[in-house]
Amino acid sequence: MSAAKNININLKIWRQKNASSKGSMETYKLDNVSTASSFLEMLDQLNEQLINERKEPVAFDHDCREGICGMCSLYINGRAHGPDTGITTCQLHMRMFNDGDTIYIEPWRSKAFPVIKDLVVDRTAFDRIQQAGGFVSVNTSGNTIDANSIPVPKDDADKAFEAAACIGCGACVATCKNGSAMLFVGAKVSQYALLPQGKVEATQRVLNMVRQMDEEGFGNCTNTGACEIECPKGISLENIARMNREFLKASVK
Repeated sequence: MSAAKNININLKIWRQKNASSKGSMETYKLDNVSTASSFLEMLDQLNEQLINERKEPVAFDHDCREGICGMCSLYINGRAHGPDTGITTCQLHMRMFNDGDTIYIEPWRSKAFPVIKDLVVDRTAFDRIQQAGGFVSVNTSGNTIDANSIPVPKDDADKAFEAAACIGCGACVATCKNGSAMLFVGAKVSQYALLPQGKVEATQRVLNMVRQMDEEGFGNCTNTGACEIECPKGISLENIARMNREFLKASVK
């Protein structure tokens, strides 16, 4: 890794007062940005500058800053999470940019993810999809069965773990030309469909989650594969195929 240095950059950032306001791109100049800093630290630096200038800071989502929660989702230079692969925005570092670069920063663009303010979008549509069916029956009577005592084929367990790696950031939706959430829903359906604990609600789960997905206004999948490419956790398109199979089976029962 090369030694850290300071660069000067130009930022084109989407500013929008609230959901009902008309937004626009605004330009900012930021000097002495360390290439060792993360993208969010750069935004912190910008906001400190704006506050010192008695201007409104830029609103953006963040939480863990460790690539776990998915809150930091941003569209950077036309790519979800920016010009790198397999990472979230908080894991993107300024060494990916050069001195004098102009960086375009926008919120997710989707009918189902309305802008709340600036770079913050409302992703509670994902919560409602999960609430529609993303759970398993649990015996809480005191006679619960240890999950480790239930045999699960390793191949199924591995695929379930891979599907469960989805952090619900919404990069798949933001990247898809149709604004489809099928990679997200496919992952959530798959992580239970592959395990014996998820068989009880299997039929209603996929029917309810797909119905809720459609009601939220997400588009349909046309197999372009952009979602898998930009997914920070590498969720496979196989999960969409599995969801479709589960949906077809449930529809004919």
